Parts: sequence; C-alpha cells; structure tokens
Amino acid sequence: MDYGFIFVLAVGLVAGTISGIVGTGSSIILLPVLVYEFGPKEAVPIMAVAAVMANLSRILAWWREVDWRATAAYSVTGIPAAALGARTLLTLPSHAVDIAIGLFLIAMVPARHWLARHQFTIKLWHLAISGAIIGYITGIVVSTGPLSVPLFLFYGLSKGAFLATEAASSLGLYLSKSITFQRFGALSPDVLLKGVIAGSSLMAGAFIAKRFVLKLNADTFRLVMDGIMIAAGLSMLWNAAVSTS
Repeated sequence: MDYGFIFVLAVGLVAGTISGIVGTGSSIILLPVLVYEFGPKEAVPIMAVAAVMANLSRILAWWREVDWRATAAYSVTGIPAAALGARTLLTLPSHAVDIAIGLFLIAMVPARHWLARHQFTIKLWHLAISGAIIGYITGIVVSTGPLSVPLFLFYGLSKGAFLATEAASSLGLYLSKSITFQRFGALSPDVLLKGVIAGSSLMAGAFIAKRFVLKLNADTFRLVMDGIMIAAGLSMLWNAAVSTS
C-alpha cells in the first residue's frame, strides 16, 4: 500500500470518529482527500461506497436504538429518489445545489432553536416526504447528511438513537446511489476496492466515537450538531465558489 492510501486511511479514521459522534461530516472531511488522490471522476463513487460502510458501522454500534418505523418511512421514498438523483448527476452541474444546501444548513441553526422553543416536532409522514427530497439530492451531491440531521432531531431522537436511525435511513439511499453508479459504468472493481479501503477506516472511527457519545449530555450534543451544520454549510458554499471560479 502506498503513502496515498495510508493518508486516506488516516483521514478516514478521523472523519469516521467525528461523524460517529455527530452523525455526519465524513464525506465533507474525506472527499477532498479522495479528489486529491484519485481525481474527481473516481472520488464520488468511491465516497458512495465508503458512505455505505460508514452508515453500516453506526447501525452496528447502536443496533438496539434504531427506530425502525422512522427508518422505513424515510427510506421507502428516499431509495428510489436517490437512484433518480444519481442518474441526474451524470448530466447536471451541482454547484447551484451546493449553494442552496449550504445556505439552508446555516439557516437551520437559528431555525432549530426557534422551533425547539415552540416545541415543534415532525411525524412519520413528514419523514416520508423529506426522504423523497433528500434522497434525490443525495443522488446528485456528495453528502446530504447535514440535511437529515435536523430532520431526525425534530423527530425527537438524540445521541445513540439519532445516530443509529439516521444511519439506517441513509444506508438504503447510498446503496441505491452506488448501484446506480455501477449500472452506468462509474463503479468499476478498482473503484469499488478503493471505496472499501476508505470505508474500512470510517467504520473503525464509528466504534471509537461510541465512548464519546455516551459521555455527552443532550444539550452538549445539540451544540455540537449546530457547529457541524454551520461548518458543513460553509464547506458547501466554498465548494460552489471554487467550482465556478
């Protein structure tokens, strides 16, 4: 294994640990490294495979806390929408979508606090509608994990239950995206192997993260979530600016 793979594994371990604590962020952290090592054409399908493994690891780490009703409601519409979005990715530039999501994520931080003060919650049918929208966007852009973060928090989940249910709900979307890439020739055996290698470090990070999550109280967890949403939003705006420059 060359030094490039060692670097990918090291960054992947950090990304997996962070995403294992807050439920998202692995793609945002790891993708620039994958683009640098393998080029943008391979980086997106590699990250799709790695994301499947990352979500699987969070499910395994918090298996007993998965809310399967919420997972089913989100996935039943999200899985076909992700396949449609992945097909659209082959023809649609994504910088405008990055701008929209980035602004949305930053705006959701004060909105979440306002909604929490008014005791706003969502129900299963909200999850089903949101799954279709987020699923389609997931097929187009590299990561929409931060979009699902406020969704499952508003549903009333926290800590292990949030991490497990968000991961279980996202797993089907990323599997659908990966299968679509494979059908249209973007997921060769070599790309698949690179995705598995990158994903293995994300999986290890998720189990390292579990001990930290158990020590967080609910208020601290939500503050951490606010931080990652702002960082994710700024990152997407930056990516959009770079892609248009």
